Amino acid sequence: MENTGKKPSAVAGLLGMKCPNCRKGFVFKNKSIFPLGQITELKEHCPVCEQKLISEKNNGAGMNYALTMLVFLLNIVWYCPLYLYLKKNPNENWYENNSVEWYLVSSILVVTLLQPWLMRMSRMTYLYMYVGSGADKNMF
Repeated sequence: MENTGKKPSAVAGLLGMKCPNCRKGFVFKNKSIFPLGQITELKEHCPVCEQKLISEKNNGAGMNYALTMLVFLLNIVWYCPLYLYLKKNPNENWYENNSVEWYLVSSILVVTLLQPWLMRMSRMTYLYMYVGSGADKNMF
């Protein structure tokens, strides 16, 4: 059942949640993130190339933590310019106007809203790290 033809790029496959081997078959049971209880459930095998997708290990919990912290810290990329632009008093220090509290609240909000996507992306990153392209179909 091997599908011949040009494979999409690894980045496109990763972001599109496609099989790490053929980069064509969707790996999650549900395309939608709802119901949230089944957000990270993988198919047993890729529907296109029959690559085994489920291992006996817990796939990606540590990766989810790392991606969540990365998004939390990268919020400063958009928050600092916005804070500096909206700052009313140029002589005021960052600790005098609750900017740290606003950063934490905004970062928690962004991370919470992105969490379903981060959970799936951590699972996909784990698959791409350990399965890779051209892997043995039963190795995982």
